[in-house]
Amino acid sequence: MDEKITVLIADDHPVARSGIRSILEQAADMQTVGEAQDGTEAQKMVAELHPDILLLDLKMPGLSAFEVHEWARAHYPETVTLILTMHDRDFYLVGMMEAGAAGFLTKSQCAEDLIAGIRRAAGGESLFTQEQMGRVLHWQATDGRKWKSLTKREQDILRLLAEGLSNADIAKAIGITSKTVAYHVTNILEKLEVRSRQAAVAWAHKNLPDNLE
Repeated sequence: MDEKITVLIADDHPVARSGIRSILEQAADMQTVGEAQDGTEAQKMVAELHPDILLLDLKMPGLSAFEVHEWARAHYPETVTLILTMHDRDFYLVGMMEAGAAGFLTKSQCAEDLIAGIRRAAGGESLFTQEQMGRVLHWQATDGRKWKSLTKREQDILRLLAEGLSNADIAKAIGITSKTVAYHVTNILEKLEVRSRQAAVAWAHKNLPDNLE
């Protein structure tokens, strides 16, 4: 018998893990070798089990999906990361494609597509579709360009703006003066090409996920 494709499932929802495992049990050429409930456990199990496929949810406690993938890629490049998520946001899609994941699958896909995707990824194929590539290119040229034009400090302040903090609260949170916060906010508005603080907050809620890593 040919060697089976070994899969590590990383998802913080037990019901989701059980459902995915049941799907993989339908494929005679696949074996679920472990289940991780957070990013830290996923990293540990990759090191212990060396799976062919790391089936990775985006939103988990502990280490972020980006951190787990980048660590696995650096230390165990033979393990292929496939994202399986319900958070189909351009920000995540672009980030995982740029980080070298093999594909970005949604949990709305049928069992047959998931199994086929794992087989293709194990065979060295990229699973990013033309539609996803179009989204990536559009985001990179528009909102992604604006996001990356912000300095790290400006990105942090934009996050806090989106949480509803005042300039005084932001200043206290990051240890700078309110005058300096106001200066950064002015730069943020210019780079995002918006005219008001409220518009910048709306931009952040539209384009960026919650709890950015």
